[in-house]
Amino acid sequence: METWTPDPTGLAQILQTLRDSTNIHDKQVQQQITMRLNEYQRVPNYIAYLAHILSALTQEGEQIRSIAGYILKNNSRLISAATPEAAAYVKASAINAFTDQSVMLRNAAQQVLIALLGVLEPKNWPEALMMLIQALDSPDPIAQEGAFVVLSRACEDYPRKFDVEIQGSRPLDFLIPKWIKLCGHPSAKIRGYAISCLTQFVPIESEALNTHIDNIISSFFRTAADTDPVVRRNVCTGLVLLLASRPEKLIPEMHNVAEYMLYSTQDQNTLVSLEACEFWLTFAEDPELQGALTPYIPRVAPVLLDSMVYSPEDLMWLEDDADDDSAVPDNKEDIKPHHYGRRAHGLEREEGATNPNGQANAPEGADEDEDDVDDDYDDDEDMSTEWNLRKCAAAALDVMAVRFGNSLLQPLLPHLKEKLWSPDWKQRECGILALGALAEGCIDYMEPHLPTLIPFLVNMLADAKPLVRSITCWTLGRYAGWYAQPQTDEQRSMFFIPIMEGLLRMILDNNKRVQEAGCSAFATFEEEAGQALNPFLEPVLQNLVLAFDKYQQKNLLILYDAVGTLADAVGAGMQNPALLQILMRPLEQKWSKLGDDDEDLVPLLECLTSVTIAAGPAFLNWAPIVYERCYRIIHTSLVQYSTWQQNQDLDEPDRSFVIVALDLLSGLVQGLGMQLAPSLNSSNPHLLTLVVACLKHPQASVRQSGYALIGDLAMSCFDVLKPHLLLIMPELIAQLDPAPKVEFVSASNNAAWSAGEIALHYGGDPEFNQWAPQLVLRLIPILMNPQSPKSLSENAAVTIGRIGLVQPQVVAPHLESFAVSWCQALVDIKDNEEKDSAFRGFCTLIQTNPHGITRDFMWFCHAVVRWQNPSAELNEMFANILQVFRQQIFGAQWENQLLTYGPTIAERLRARYNV
Repeated sequence: METWTPDPTGLAQILQTLRDSTNIHDKQVQQQITMRLNEYQRVPNYIAYLAHILSALTQEGEQIRSIAGYILKNNSRLISAATPEAAAYVKASAINAFTDQSVMLRNAAQQVLIALLGVLEPKNWPEALMMLIQALDSPDPIAQEGAFVVLSRACEDYPRKFDVEIQGSRPLDFLIPKWIKLCGHPSAKIRGYAISCLTQFVPIESEALNTHIDNIISSFFRTAADTDPVVRRNVCTGLVLLLASRPEKLIPEMHNVAEYMLYSTQDQNTLVSLEACEFWLTFAEDPELQGALTPYIPRVAPVLLDSMVYSPEDLMWLEDDADDDSAVPDNKEDIKPHHYGRRAHGLEREEGATNPNGQANAPEGADEDEDDVDDDYDDDEDMSTEWNLRKCAAAALDVMAVRFGNSLLQPLLPHLKEKLWSPDWKQRECGILALGALAEGCIDYMEPHLPTLIPFLVNMLADAKPLVRSITCWTLGRYAGWYAQPQTDEQRSMFFIPIMEGLLRMILDNNKRVQEAGCSAFATFEEEAGQALNPFLEPVLQNLVLAFDKYQQKNLLILYDAVGTLADAVGAGMQNPALLQILMRPLEQKWSKLGDDDEDLVPLLECLTSVTIAAGPAFLNWAPIVYERCYRIIHTSLVQYSTWQQNQDLDEPDRSFVIVALDLLSGLVQGLGMQLAPSLNSSNPHLLTLVVACLKHPQASVRQSGYALIGDLAMSCFDVLKPHLLLIMPELIAQLDPAPKVEFVSASNNAAWSAGEIALHYGGDPEFNQWAPQLVLRLIPILMNPQSPKSLSENAAVTIGRIGLVQPQVVAPHLESFAVSWCQALVDIKDNEEKDSAFRGFCTLIQTNPHGITRDFMWFCHAVVRWQNPSAELNEMFANILQVFRQQIFGAQWENQLLTYGPTIAERLRARYNV
């Protein structure tokens, strides 16, 4: 094979660019450098030039050569497109630079090897793997450590790529024994790396690991008391991973493991204590290990509590938080990105639902993404970004509270009281954090103490320390379900009003951290209180309005959310013109100052969406100007996206603008209905022409909001929507994929729901006949697919029922194929009008084709008895169908048939319908 050689002119250009890149003070130069480097990616064999500079240009300075190495690492994927000669040169250069005398170049080469091994995979580059394995036995400590740097990171990033056969042997068969042996190496660094490598393979099913698992555990135990904190931390990591993936291996030694982890959770080194604390979080999260954890609860709980006290290191992170910093502008990097967009249409499910055989069904959302408990403590309590011992301990205590309830609370109470009434603010703050962590799991056992604790927390809102005030807000938010719906005047005066007033004061605090916590807690309070806030709307709005003038950008986002949540919570309470005027004054001021492309406009539009829905007809005065701006934003965004699709060297337009504009139009449609028709019909091109383009948008989140608007128009402005359905329905039908990609599920949800609304409002109009068969043939496979998310199956079932209500002759022939799945999809949904119309449609299908349900009549009966308050029309349909099946279908076999359904169904049917 020919050896690759660089073109001198190209090499000189790249070298000059790298030299220019060292001018870090000129931003314009840096932007030009970035553009040039991006252009070089199109140069054939570009990474070979970088490899040449790194490895062969000894006359060049170390800084330039190492920069070439790191750029090579970032472009490692390009090796797949390189010529064979260039790829071979890159690989040889990386191996050569790995042994360079320069520390800077060796470090760069190590990163290149990690990246290239990830792209090529060890099986396709055995020479590099063999070199690293040989270096593990090298007498040269530099070579040995360098090999471990590469292998430990590679094993962390892509462990499964090592569990393969290469040239007749499996690397792990000799790597794992070698790492076990090196756990006893004299060098602490080598011991730490060896344990780190072993831990990466614990979670994956590997034959080599299974063969040596007992020796691996023994090596962990042998190094558990190592003098080096990195080694101890890695041992803790290994034990956590073993507990999570192979608990049966630790259970026999649980007493020793638990004692070690209790000790390590109190280690003076925060890296060790954090990893050890992860053990208790992992332990608590696995319900199958509950029995094994129970004996240690009285000892673990106080240790976790002590771990929640701010450490000196934590306070160093927070030292820039001045007491009064509300006038200090935020740093842009402190503002977290926020996902904007309307949720997919969903149905509320009953709690504790069971199937016909009496077994509990999966809890609501079991097939959806669930928020990690960890996230609550990453964001809510001290708002710093680092995951630390304090947050981990609080998360573990939270999970344990849910798992053990009073068994955790009782041994913890004396220690908790000591913290809460401590003169040391850090101890007091820790106790308040613990109160919040216990809220979900121990609320029933905490309730007798809350009449004392809630006033205590209200008093803590006046504490001199901002960190105490902020954590108190968070904890009060965690107990909002207890005090936000007062049943008596005494409860209202003792708890509801003082907390409301206290949180409103925190919203206007002079410390930004307290403002954030107060605003977030008040939003939680709003959700729980709902219309109980209506008598207090004026002072609440006056306080929130003052915050608009006080807040910096980061907290302004949370304030918008609190205002939107308030509107959602109080609903029609916002239709008071005087109250709406109070709120709209600051919103109008913000609105007028922001351009259509200002990213601060996005949260304002999202907030206004909730306000428009709640305000309803009272929002009419603002509707024309809001509509016009939303229309303009959508039009501009679509033009920008079309331009970008033709030239993708440009920056992709931010889709957030078109999403929130579509959502705000949905809010206007919901709130104003046909009062909005003059605006809808006056645009040129028509709004729905733009919406059709949104339904074709490649970004699923845009389509999701587009279908939400279609559904709302079908409900509230069907006459406006109807003339455009010829263009809309083909896109909608195509969106109904029986097995959508995860990112498309929400768009499919909204498409299915909007199809049902369209069917319902068409009624018996024969115009709908052209789409009904296609819709049914797309919806039934969604319903029948066991892998479909619950929400999508539910929306598909509702829409099938609604089409059956208006076009039963289209759906009834298919009844036998989907009846069971249909009943299963909706049996646990809470009673509402949407469910009612779907069931009326299903009953119509049974009346049209009774034999389609005969075989599966038990499932229908189960769904019937799950209803609490069916409408009079639906209840009559249930009664008629049951009588027909009793008298005509089953006849003399009816009683025997009922017996097969189980006592619960039979008793309820007899009691309600006398059958």
